[in-house]
Amino acid sequence: MHETQSIMETIRPSDPFYSAAERFERAALGLPPDEAAPAGSLQPAGASHRGVIQRRAICAPEVLNEASEYGSAFTRGLRLDFPDGLVQLLISGTASVGTAGETLYEGDFAAQCWRTFRNLTRLLASEKATWPDVVRTTCYIRDIERDYGEFNRIRNEFYRALGLDPYPASTAIQARICRSDLLVEIEAVAMFYRRTGA
Repeated sequence: MHETQSIMETIRPSDPFYSAAERFERAALGLPPDEAAPAGSLQPAGASHRGVIQRRAICAPEVLNEASEYGSAFTRGLRLDFPDGLVQLLISGTASVGTAGETLYEGDFAAQCWRTFRNLTRLLASEKATWPDVVRTTCYIRDIERDYGEFNRIRNEFYRALGLDPYPASTAIQARICRSDLLVEIEAVAMFYRRTGA
């Protein structure tokens, strides 16, 4: 507690942008307590031990833009290459978004759902993966009581058309999605062994 108090006392209490508690937590992370942190100003703990798992961002610009283009701090997906040849794709929550970051099919749940599956399919394909490689999905539905039946109908049709057996593990959650006009968002995890050219 004494350390906390002494750090809190070194922070100017009159800063107009950050509360005293926020300044304390920023300082504890190694950030400037009173101003925006410069890019690359933090060195992650343990960064010198990296190198075992290669990672890179994945994208599919022909169907959807990068989230950073409209101010969100995440990639559409992350590819992890493990030393034994195992590849894992972590695909961020993906919705009915177009090449300029715009919401497509506002108010049309079914069309948004199909576009979401199209965007996910293209993200998988960008890494030479397919839906049989998907081991888990998490599905966020703005109004689960109203739309889950339609969501499940579309998902079942899509998975049956793909011939998936077994289906991926999945959880559906009612959630406020990042934009009020988006009705469904799906994240996915895929795993496969490295393929030629992948």
